[in-house]
Amino acid sequence: MSRYIDIHTHHPTHRHTEPQGEGRHPWDAEDSTPIHISDEAEIIGEIGLDFAHSANRQRQEEVFRAQLEIAERSNRPVVLHCVKSFEQIMKILDNYSLPAVIFHGFIGSKEQAQRAVNKGYYLSFGGRTIKSPKTIEALRNTPISNIFAETDEGPESIEQIYEMIASIRGITIEMLIDAIKEKFLSIQNRLANFETAKDVTSKEQSLLTTLESA
Repeated sequence: MSRYIDIHTHHPTHRHTEPQGEGRHPWDAEDSTPIHISDEAEIIGEIGLDFAHSANRQRQEEVFRAQLEIAERSNRPVVLHCVKSFEQIMKILDNYSLPAVIFHGFIGSKEQAQRAVNKGYYLSFGGRTIKSPKTIEALRNTPISNIFAETDEGPESIEQIYEMIASIRGITIEMLIDAIKEKFLSIQNRLANFETAKDVTSKEQSLLTTLESA
């Protein structure tokens, strides 16, 4: 395992630990093609809700719930896209038992961060989010044990993101590396017996078929 874990990136370097994620983004919720998540996907995401986007909200929720169902049945973590939809996402998540929930590119308040942490969820911070005073305050108040780092689509390297987070928190980069690696390994251990996507139940397959034909 690399020293650096980039929990969510659109530009993998193959030099660091970059878990493979697959899922239907909320912007693409109205896409009528079948939802397919391969056996190789370590994470389901990014998925979620974006109420600032023009995609139909009901359809976004249907697609989101379908993929949470897959994540629950295959025991895989989810990486969430959450824009102007925090309350609804938190409400929906209460209906599922997932090995890990990671809010990617977290831009919420410290109060929202605390609510997510209280549920055992993780917050991932990147270059864009760290530039927001509100998010910096959330980062300062989030336990290190609930923090991940990401490059997403930004120009910063994962090393630079780690440096930014460590500086804001007043800790060494080595402390941050150790904390993120520890939680990542903990999640991996929970996935040791996950069912692969090809072993999903007929109920799940029925759910996907219904969505695809809607």
